[in-house]
Amino acid sequence: MSETIEKRLSDLGVTLPAAAAPAANYVPYARTGNLLFTAGQLPLKDGKLQASGLLGRDVDTASGKDAAKYCAINILAQAKAALGDLEKIRKLVKITVFVASVADFVEQHLVANGASDFLVAALGERGKHARSAVGTASLPLNAAVEIEAIFEVE
Repeated sequence: MSETIEKRLSDLGVTLPAAAAPAANYVPYARTGNLLFTAGQLPLKDGKLQASGLLGRDVDTASGKDAAKYCAINILAQAKAALGDLEKIRKLVKITVFVASVADFVEQHLVANGASDFLVAALGERGKHARSAVGTASLPLNAAVEIEAIFEVE
């Protein structure tokens, strides 16, 4: 039998937090058919932003990559809240990574690797996904990174 997602998370030293409540008028996830969409997740740990400001000015690429990992952890927390069991994930289809950055910052893809690498480590083959990494002028609460995801689920 293959390793479970929970076992992989444990091996990675990650305990999923409680899923964050919405900060405005939206739901934290939505399911239609066998697709689960998460709302954008910020790099929160213990309720605090792990990186704020703009990449290329306030935050370096390594810290942005770490922030992207925290976003991915929060994505899995939302998926668990939605599904009750992470084993109901068939496939991570796509993530969209928003990186608050100065105009000449061009390492959004490297920041996004923080999430992609973590999600593949946590989900195994089910975690290989399509991705967009987008630079943006600012994000809610001055977060440096925000990520949304689409899963195929049971």
